[in-house]
Amino acid sequence: MKKITLEQAKTGVGHEVGVSPWRTVTQEMIDQFADATDDHQFIHCDPERAAKETTFGGTIAHGFLTLSLLSAMAFETIPRIEGADIGINQGFDTLRFVTPVKTGARIRTRFVLAKLKARPSGWIEIEHDVTIEIEGSLKPALTARWLTLAFIQPEETPA
Repeated sequence: MKKITLEQAKTGVGHEVGVSPWRTVTQEMIDQFADATDDHQFIHCDPERAAKETTFGGTIAHGFLTLSLLSAMAFETIPRIEGADIGINQGFDTLRFVTPVKTGARIRTRFVLAKLKARPSGWIEIEHDVTIEIEGSLKPALTARWLTLAFIQPEETPA
């Protein structure tokens, strides 16, 4: 993974900092997520029923499954800040599920660095505007303002 200095990261504010590779959302992924979250609603887990009883033409991914893929897509896309070995998910200021992700669809994420603030304590506040795109769709799967923290150990000054 590419590493950049804190000063280099600061210059990225307001700019797209990366686009993740495409990844396919499979029925197996959806079923595993359903098992992990105990959400087995038929629109996610029953392809035949979902094809007959919904306008989706088949099953769709859980919105929270799509959201949860942000971590992996960020890890493989966003340059790491040198010395920041700890990253913490702080939540979202905004989050909108715009379009369902149909089983078999390919998705990717665009990351725009919206804010970066380095605290004297070593913590760095980072905000990304993220858009998960669905291949072939004019509308995204979701849009969000994602808040994270990174930590760089402050240098000790000699006594």
